[in-house]
Amino acid sequence: MKNIYKLLFASILVFSVSCSDSELTIDEILDAEQGAVIRTISVDNNVVNSSDESSSWLATIEIQDGSDDNSAWSHVDAYVEMRDYTPENGDNTTESVLLYTWTPADFQEGPVGLPRTDVAAPWGDIKSALGFTGGEFSPGDLLTIKLYLNLNDGRVFGPESAAGIITGGYFASPYQYNALLTCSPEPGTYTVEMYDGYGDGWQSTGVEVCIDGTCEDLTIPQLWPTVTNFGTTTVEVPSGTESLTWTWAGDSYGDEVYFIVYGPSGDLIFAGKGAEEMTLYSNGAFPSEEVQAQSILMGAGLLPIALCAE
Repeated sequence: MKNIYKLLFASILVFSVSCSDSELTIDEILDAEQGAVIRTISVDNNVVNSSDESSSWLATIEIQDGSDDNSAWSHVDAYVEMRDYTPENGDNTTESVLLYTWTPADFQEGPVGLPRTDVAAPWGDIKSALGFTGGEFSPGDLLTIKLYLNLNDGRVFGPESAAGIITGGYFASPYQYNALLTCSPEPGTYTVEMYDGYGDGWQSTGVEVCIDGTCEDLTIPQLWPTVTNFGTTTVEVPSGTESLTWTWAGDSYGDEVYFIVYGPSGDLIFAGKGAEEMTLYSNGAFPSEEVQAQSILMGAGLLPIALCAE
């Protein structure tokens, strides 16, 4: 039934929105009463090597503030925080702290006439801002970079004000980005289990796993009315691999998604759920209560999965 509703809703959207209406969407979002956006042009690196202070989160961003000359904004504040997913050294999860402030002088006119710039956050600067001196962090911990666009009239737009209409598509403006503290991964066979609590597969491309830049998508296909509530696969990580990353695309029904990874020795190394409160149905599948109890909330983006080579 859920899929029928989705098809009806999609049909309504196709009927009611024409190509010429795209300009109306831009006008609505950039109306003086609604604000401005920081558009993501690209994220060029979202893994940070914790043994290299020059290893950096890298991105290109663009400002669109709704004014004719893009003069309605004053500056962009970049904050950073770390979520500790490696309890062996204690819980060192941090609050957000100011990392950088960028002004219009740091931007240049981009190819579409809007202010654009390349930004970088080296690990050395991040570590200093967070006050780390040594053992507070480990590979597998997750950094989050949050951007706040400050307007001259005092309004501020950031992650808390980002509605779904601007976090993807043309605007691509999530205002926040994950960066994983990483290391050279343990080689071997990783076993993946994927669960859908409704039984109609995942409503996204699932989890992208990348081995030294070669990537594949892991997902449960949508084959409704055939029940698709579980999938399992393996990921082979060769010896000498330098980078292994796992990135979740998010899901329209995240409250039905569990993603589980076992390392080469068979130990559980990651259990993730798509929402704080899960919704599980009789046609659905879900891991054991023990694994559910260990599951952490997944955010769209890099997942904190890291098993380091010895």
